[in-house]
Amino acid sequence: MELFDVYPLLDLEPVKAQDHYVFTADGTKYLDFYSGHGVISIGHSHPHYINEVNNQLRDIGFYSNSVKNPLQQKLAEKLGRISGYDDYQLFLSNSGAEAIENALKVASFHTKKSKVIAFKGSFHGRTSAALSITDGDKYSAPINKGSEVTFLELNDSDGLEQELEQDDVCAVVIEGIQGIGGINIPDDEFLRLVRERCTETGTLLICDEIQSGYGRTGAFFAHQHAGIKADIVTVAKGMGNGFPVAGTIIHPDIEPFYGQLGSTFGGNHLASAAASAVLDVIESENLMDRATQLGNTLLNSLSTLPEPREVRGRGLMIGMEFPFAVKELRRVLIEEEHILTGVSSDPNVLRLLPPLTITSKEVTIFINALKSALSLSKVS
Repeated sequence: MELFDVYPLLDLEPVKAQDHYVFTADGTKYLDFYSGHGVISIGHSHPHYINEVNNQLRDIGFYSNSVKNPLQQKLAEKLGRISGYDDYQLFLSNSGAEAIENALKVASFHTKKSKVIAFKGSFHGRTSAALSITDGDKYSAPINKGSEVTFLELNDSDGLEQELEQDDVCAVVIEGIQGIGGINIPDDEFLRLVRERCTETGTLLICDEIQSGYGRTGAFFAHQHAGIKADIVTVAKGMGNGFPVAGTIIHPDIEPFYGQLGSTFGGNHLASAAASAVLDVIESENLMDRATQLGNTLLNSLSTLPEPREVRGRGLMIGMEFPFAVKELRRVLIEEEHILTGVSSDPNVLRLLPPLTITSKEVTIFINALKSALSLSKVS
């Protein structure tokens, strides 16, 4: 059987990872400034994380959700307290796409409506309903086009007002920061308007924090910079630090019925232990403050470089837009400087998502490596 190559983007085969580095078989190490799509939130080998997952595996790694799993309740309480969503409900699943599917299903059941407002540049996943609210046709098959979705420009207040006047909208779905779209940030004023108008029209606000959440921007969720609360929040990626786990956080006034939501593997014992350990580290090591401080250092330093058109982001979620496609720059960073970075749907944007535990020394290493890569004539 031949393996289908899902992400044939990098000619790199890591066999080991430690702290903020990954290693190939010959021992070459690469500084990870991408965290595997923002997944590695607390580093590749945090001792508390390893200890908690190993201890759980010795006890029980999995049983189905047909029995009680007290680790899930422990995780829910911890997540609620740290995130500020302590009075909400948590449904656990395995991936960001699942979290979005469940959010849309719950919202449609609750409002008895089916129309959704989403935004250009958005990415919410590769499953059916998630694809219907993802901007662009690249990933969509005909079966994925069944939902009625209106795509607005990000921060389009007039368009939002006009659409919500129709009184047929189930939900507005917005990313705290658009990641794959190119690190596009909704204005705080716009998010506050979305919250206000959703409340007035009985429309549910779904904030997709799959990539921008879990402390990455300096707040637990990126939308919290605007001082708002969503009706439903989706989380994944950094939630498990590499272990597949995701969640749909649901307002207490929304009541999913028995059997409406379900998952064989969602919130299993190992997943719950991994996610709980991540929260322990985020809290005990003040990683949200670290994301703010080191993020500001990065943003300020990168903004002084002459090459980028724009440097934008919050905390440790940063995009650099260049007047050229970044494919060659990214290759040079990997092959010459041994630095891993990310791309976006905009070919001119370099995406930076380092672990929240990254050090100031490693930030300096990255900045110097980027300057060196940009100095090569074949890049600039």
